[in-house]
Amino acid sequence: MNEKICIVYTHHKLGDLIWQLPYIKAISEHHTQSVDLILREKTQAKNILKDVTHINFISYNNFRKGIFYWIDVFKLIKIYLKNKYSHVYILDKVNKPAIAAKLSRIKNIIGPGIGNQKKWLTINNVLNDADKNLNYSEQSQKILKLNNIKLNNLYPELEINLDPIKDQHQDILPKGKKIAFGIDSFEDYKMWFEENFVELADLLYQKNLFDYIYLICGPEKSNLAQRIISLSDKKYFIDCSNKDLTGIITALKHSDFFVGNNSGPLNLASALGVKSFGLIANDAISELKFSKIEFITPEDYKDNTWIRDRNNMKTLKTKKVFDEIIERISNES
Repeated sequence: MNEKICIVYTHHKLGDLIWQLPYIKAISEHHTQSVDLILREKTQAKNILKDVTHINFISYNNFRKGIFYWIDVFKLIKIYLKNKYSHVYILDKVNKPAIAAKLSRIKNIIGPGIGNQKKWLTINNVLNDADKNLNYSEQSQKILKLNNIKLNNLYPELEINLDPIKDQHQDILPKGKKIAFGIDSFEDYKMWFEENFVELADLLYQKNLFDYIYLICGPEKSNLAQRIISLSDKKYFIDCSNKDLTGIITALKHSDFFVGNNSGPLNLASALGVKSFGLIANDAISELKFSKIEFITPEDYKDNTWIRDRNNMKTLKTKKVFDEIIERISNES
């Protein structure tokens, strides 16, 4: 029987999906074939993963709750049966894709098996309940190890061909050196303050490190970009809040480096191979250890910090961020 592989991941955040890229690739390499994915539409995966050679096809399912639960289960069953998958890998503990696979009589259903999910899997080597305290990357690593799947690279890497999309975004491609600031986050408490970004821009400009700065944020946080622009008397900011993900990718790939909050664009920039500085004060850098992100933290920062008060981001001083960026850039030159 020919194998056909499907991988399901149900989280909606872009950053969370990026963290799973090494494990998706490892499963593909294990089976020596490209794989299909089922993901949430909010990830915009069809935009960011379209050039990844080991991904064959992407289907969207929104993994809703309440009255929509079984509607989404039947949607999954329809996808499974249409594509005649031999294997379904589930990279989180959600029951829905496992139930649908079982009802579709798929012979190989592999997942973490935390909680009730284990009842729907076809394997016995599952994570234990204590493993729910592992972060998502560590859980996926353990799933692979339990199933003898070799992981060759821990770090997310993303292939993007800019040629088909850059013509759509010529309005953000002026001549000159460019850097990017990631100014928003899904969780507000992770956001550095707009005043700090303005101060940092002034200091970096004095060092002649850029001609323009991309302000990266979602349309729902466009007020942050407008506030930064209004606080500054400089004309070097480019507001990208109205850009879709292809525009954000275009901006990032044209940036010498990225500085930003712990959010999807930070993870995206790092996966794209852009030098990325993460501004961390209220959450744990250990959560991001499987990346090439360079962290900048306050003087008295302790790892595994979890503070839900945005005001604590003020403990990360602009001068410290500037000094560390300059030092690390200088060490590379």
